[in-house]
Amino acid sequence: MTRHCHRCGWVWTFRELPGRSETCPQCRADLRVCVNCTFYDLHAAHQCRDGRAEPVDTKEQANFCEYFDFKPRVWSKGGGDTRADAAREALRNLFGD
Repeated sequence: MTRHCHRCGWVWTFRELPGRSETCPQCRADLRVCVNCTFYDLHAAHQCRDGRAEPVDTKEQANFCEYFDFKPRVWSKGGGDTRADAAREALRNLFGD
């Protein structure tokens, strides 16, 4: 499990959390964003499981949330739904694409 850029997968190797202006050195994506946070949850109110945090409109832009915690996880290119990916692959095989 690593902490990494949500866009390209660059690994964050520092102990400290990224600051608000920190960007990925490879793709220039903001790093202190909701989609990189432990509390980010698509199914929660305002997509955040931390009830103390103020709502953030743009989840992939840097913000001032003081409860940000860089989430360690396994990054996969595309990060898509594996069931949907498997279904697409089965259709490609079926139709010979």
